Amino acid sequence: MKAKERNDLIISYVTITLAFSLVVTRLNLWNPLNTTNLLTVIPIIAVTVGLGFILHEMAHRAMAKHYGLHAEYRAWSFGLVLAVILALVTGFVFAAPGAVYIFGKEIDRRKNGIISYAGPLTNIILGCLFILLGLAFPKAELVSTIVAYGAGVNFFLALFNLIPIPPLDGSKVFVWSKAVWAASFIAMIAAIFMVGF
Repeated sequence: MKAKERNDLIISYVTITLAFSLVVTRLNLWNPLNTTNLLTVIPIIAVTVGLGFILHEMAHRAMAKHYGLHAEYRAWSFGLVLAVILALVTGFVFAAPGAVYIFGKEIDRRKNGIISYAGPLTNIILGCLFILLGLAFPKAELVSTIVAYGAGVNFFLALFNLIPIPPLDGSKVFVWSKAVWAASFIAMIAAIFMVGF
């Protein structure tokens, strides 16, 4: 991995962690004194968002490379700024701090759809793993907190990225397989409702 790509991933990771932490603690322009639990939440979000965000992008990258394509993560400056501003002003996270850019010939709808689906699928798997962790340690309070955020954040990232509007992953998944898209999108709505995120 080149230094530029690594630095872009780190900047994006820190920004998205901050944005989610602001929303989770409800610290915003309209409630600036609400710093309760911010220092506690940031490490938990860093772990759960870190896994969700980094592995999502690396899944796109790995799948593209599997097909013999060049793939590299690039931060999106406007998306980074927008994530923090919207978190502060509206309490909503715009989770698009960057993307894996893919270069190569012969990227048909199927390959493009599978590469795009690799990211949300990673979040779905991570969300399920966090739930299994909670079932394994049902009485541990810290584990319960990590599970709630880990499952919630990953299911949210999957759902957001499955929105079928370009340039989000969902637009390419929808073109490739409407059945895969619909099953995943509906499952993520149900999962988010279930975990109460």
